[in-house]
Amino acid sequence: MPNQPLPILPLFRDDLPLDPVALARFMVGKYLVHDLPEGRISGRIVETEAYPLGDSTSHAFQGRRAYNGSMFLAPGHAYVRLTYGLSYMLNISAEAEEVGAGILIRAIEPLEGLPLVEARRPGVSLRDLARGPGRLTMALGIGQSFDGRDLCTGRDLWIGVIETRDVPIGVTKRIGLSREMHRPLRFFEPGSAFVSGPRKLLLPPHADILTNAQI
Repeated sequence: MPNQPLPILPLFRDDLPLDPVALARFMVGKYLVHDLPEGRISGRIVETEAYPLGDSTSHAFQGRRAYNGSMFLAPGHAYVRLTYGLSYMLNISAEAEEVGAGILIRAIEPLEGLPLVEARRPGVSLRDLARGPGRLTMALGIGQSFDGRDLCTGRDLWIGVIETRDVPIGVTKRIGLSREMHRPLRFFEPGSAFVSGPRKLLLPPHADILTNAQI
């Protein structure tokens, strides 16, 4: 018998915290799903970064432009941007409509549709298939056409949850930036091999583990 799909339930807009930092924490442990004609690809989100209001590294910092309009949509919309002319990055809008802010989905643990992912990234180990934001979009087939997509529909490209439970979440500084790197705005699943970046930055004294009460 074929494998049964994971029992992932869609996340709706009302489920999402209305704040980039809270949303970045909230999305760790949730699921990113891409339903394709040839099958489903899904994975558990293990790493995110927040880009809140007033953050000079945010693409919304200078206000609304032709290229960043999706960041100003209601929470839960995709903002997909080509970075350095090389890789697409998947972000999620995270503030009230017309207020520009978001979070970056940095890494997932691939769970479903591995043959489809491996076809896009041949010869790559399971650990590295979607470990990093550029690898993630390549693995899931996410490009510019997904900019502005509503991720709260349970169709096509969407975000979901299997169970709601309190789990520890790691927090550390962001990486890959030229400024404001000191801010503790990167959140991750402690112990996951699928989190990107140097492993030492995920351990004390560089990182902290938030308790359920702190989350």
